[in-house]
This record gives sequence, C-alpha cells and structure tokens, in this order.
Amino acid sequence: MSAPHSTWLEISLSAIQNNVRQMAAITRCPVMAVIKANAYGHGLVEVARAVQTDHASWLANSWLGVARVNEAVILRHAGIRLPILVLGYCPPERAPEAAAQDICLTVYDLELSRAMAAHVREAGLRLRVHVKVDTGMGRLGAFPQDALQLVTALHALPELQMEGVFTHFASADEPQLSTTSDQLNRFQQTLIAIQDAGLRPALVHAANSAAALYFPEARFDMVRAGIAIYGLHPSEEAPLPEGFLPALQWKARLASVKMICPGEGIGYGHRYHTQGQERIGVVPVGYADGMRRMVGVNVALVGGKQVRMVGGICMDQCMLQLDDVPDAQIGDEVTLIGRQGMTTLAAEDLARAWSTVNYEVVCGLAERLARIYV
Repeated sequence: MSAPHSTWLEISLSAIQNNVRQMAAITRCPVMAVIKANAYGHGLVEVARAVQTDHASWLANSWLGVARVNEAVILRHAGIRLPILVLGYCPPERAPEAAAQDICLTVYDLELSRAMAAHVREAGLRLRVHVKVDTGMGRLGAFPQDALQLVTALHALPELQMEGVFTHFASADEPQLSTTSDQLNRFQQTLIAIQDAGLRPALVHAANSAAALYFPEARFDMVRAGIAIYGLHPSEEAPLPEGFLPALQWKARLASVKMICPGEGIGYGHRYHTQGQERIGVVPVGYADGMRRMVGVNVALVGGKQVRMVGGICMDQCMLQLDDVPDAQIGDEVTLIGRQGMTTLAAEDLARAWSTVNYEVVCGLAERLARIYV
C-alpha cells in the first residue's frame, strides 16, 4: 500500500470507529464527532464516512462537528447525511446555503442572528441553530446573563429553529483545577433560567473529550468528542482510559544512506558537524509536511531503533544519524509517528519535544501527505 509514496500517513478508520464506540459506552450519550481541521489531520470526508457507516451499531443520534461552513458543505457534497453543527462563525450571507443543505449553525449574538434570519427569509427557508454561551472561555458566546434574552428573541424569529444550547470548557483537560466546575455552575444556572421560561431546546451539550471522561455531570444530552476519537490523550493530566486506539501513523522511506567524513557540515547553516565518519540518512520529510524546523529535538524510528535527526530540518527533507542502524539502506521504512518493532513514537512525544500539544502536531500534518486508510 505504501510503495508509491515517499512519505505517507496510515490511518485506521476502524480505530476511530472503536474510539467513538468507547466514548458512547463510557458516557451513555450520543456523541458529536468533532472533525474540524481535516478531522485533526486524519481526513475530513473519510472520517465522516467511517462515523456515518458505524454509528447505527453503537448508538443512534450521532452528530458531526466542524469549525466552518465550508467543511460542512464538503461533507454534504460527499453524501454525508448525519446532522452537522458548525461550531464557529458563519457569515450571515451563507445562512441560506446552510439551511438548504440542512447544516446547523451556531448563534451567539442577536444582530448576527437577525441578519441570518433575514437572508434565510429572503430565500424562503428555515435555519436550525444552536445557541452558544460563553461561561468563561472568552471566545464566541453570549454571556450567561444575556443568554435568556437571546433565546427569547430567537423564538420570535420564525426563520430560525433553535434546537440546541451549548458551552465550551477552557480547562477540562486539567481536572484538578476548579475552572470547569465554575463554568459548569454558570452553565447550569443559565439552563435553569431558560428552562423556567419554557424555552429549553432538545439538545444541551457542553463536554469536550476531557470533560466527557472526567466530569460526568457535564454530559447532558450529548458529548462532543474531538481528540479522543483519534486515540490521542486530551492532556498528560487527562489521559484516555484503556480501550482507545491511536488511529494515525506517519511513515516515510530512506531516500539516501551514505558515509560522511569527519568534520563535515550537515544541512542548511551546518548546524551539525560529523564528529567522526558517520552514517547519515536522508528522509523525504520536511517542515512543509509538518515536521518542525527545530534542531536537536527530533527523532525517528529506523530498524526498530530510535535515531536522531541532525542538522536543520529542510522544507522537504531531513537527515538522520544512522550509526546505530548499520544495516539501514535506501527504501527502508522510517516511522515518525507510530510503532516500529517494540518502540513507539507517539504524537505526544513530538508535542513534548516541540513544547506544544498533540492537537497541533496532527493538525499540522500537511495536505500533501498521502493518506492511506487501513
């Protein structure tokens, strides 16, 4: 399967299906599979199809969550029929397009909602919406004290059908902090006000992956699982339980193996010099693929052993120190994320080396990387 490619991603759709089932079994709630940002680098349409194909076997009423209306439109054109919520901003001019394709939009501002309603009215359509409440994230959302007024106003707009209300947690992946409990309390008080007014919608949702696992009281009517469905830990403080499977591996081929004389510079700027005669390999992977341009921290697996990247990371290539793998030769498989033999390099390992999070590692995997679904 990998023969035509110099570097590629192997993505297990069955692992993703397993992980969605695991989340549903733990929470006993419908799951919104969050597949924004090209499904965290795993492939927007392919992951959506895997969820759609499998959802009836584990729990009905599953959803898909995306960040932008463009992503939702791509899914509809690909034949995805599951309910889709655009979690981010949508220009009101595109509301009729969303309504026509049964795409649900997020609303959080009255004037923006009225503009959406006007465009939908002109098109003779009706738009499904979810209200977002900002309980302490500081991003999109109506403040809790304004949420009831917004919900009441939306019910006066016949072009908009309010079917959900939700919030998002800032620190659910740090369970020891009180932040999530404080946000949850604000959200619950907002819900009480909405319910007392007789305006509670059918769907209330708040929990991302970490909250779904560590804050059962935040599950409500549905959970939104993003990072967990790809088998990646929400954080070191909030690891996944057993049963979740990493879905992605990043591999490449050795393009060159040669002996370099002592004292020679390697790569742009000669940021590495050979100490003696060294075996140096070249891998057709660079920062244009998502490998960070950092010196002295990147590693790979060759022949089941961990080896160092040396010199600067180029746009399309990087170099490996192969003295510990004397049998390595052109064409051998190199693993950048995944398992080789008894050794594993996880996305979390790259994240630690790059002083970032695993989300950024996988979301940064370039579109030009071939994606092979297994």
